[in-house]
Amino acid sequence: MAFDWIQKEWFSKNSKLVFFTGAGMSAESGIRTFRDNDGYWSQYDPMKLASPAGFENDPKLVLDWYQYRRNEIKKAKPNKGYDAIENIAKLFPQAQVITQNVDGFHKKADFIDVIELHGNIHKTHCNQCRKENLDGCELLHDDKPIFCDCGGLMRPSVVWFGESLRLSVMHQAESISRSADIFFSIGTSSLIYPAAQMPYEAKNNGAKIIEINPQSTPLTSMADASIQGLSGEILFKIYQELHANYN
Repeated sequence: MAFDWIQKEWFSKNSKLVFFTGAGMSAESGIRTFRDNDGYWSQYDPMKLASPAGFENDPKLVLDWYQYRRNEIKKAKPNKGYDAIENIAKLFPQAQVITQNVDGFHKKADFIDVIELHGNIHKTHCNQCRKENLDGCELLHDDKPIFCDCGGLMRPSVVWFGESLRLSVMHQAESISRSADIFFSIGTSSLIYPAAQMPYEAKNNGAKIIEINPQSTPLTSMADASIQGLSGEILFKIYQELHANYN
């Protein structure tokens, strides 16, 4: 049971919960990761498909690839781990999500505050003036790249190699992490910075760290509880016991 792993005394009705999610949660929904042995970067050159230089060199190639990824995501459905996070958030008024994923699955629960560190693959903006496309989010029209009014090319609103995370988003994520009472690190390798700094921001400010991941990570030894397994199964068990205590 869930509280064989974690202590229910850590929780109170007023606890602020932060869920920090990574590619492992997407993988459980059938979405391929990037760095695993069978991930995208084992087959494709990331500098050609996910960098400003690659986009400048061959925008059609990049946009075709992102359209393919969008289509793959549309075929997938959020696993029960997402449902569990939504249900836990209903029990605790102060629950927020910070995600490294770009699939937009967390956004489907519009009552949860979600910080998307690396953007959202379903959104677009101008590569030149950064104006967001408010009329739609198509990447291609008649199989051709779409131009902004300023003459720049529209691109997916995700962070590419060689680009920094938006400072406003980073500052918001750091602030949320520092204010957490309970910080869940779910399905993330804890290797990619600056995102991987978030649990340490939480720990340094007194939060209990609960890691849920199939394998050990650099965070494991620092976590107050490290649970190896699938996030969907584990989060569902945690929700069941929290529901029994705080409903």
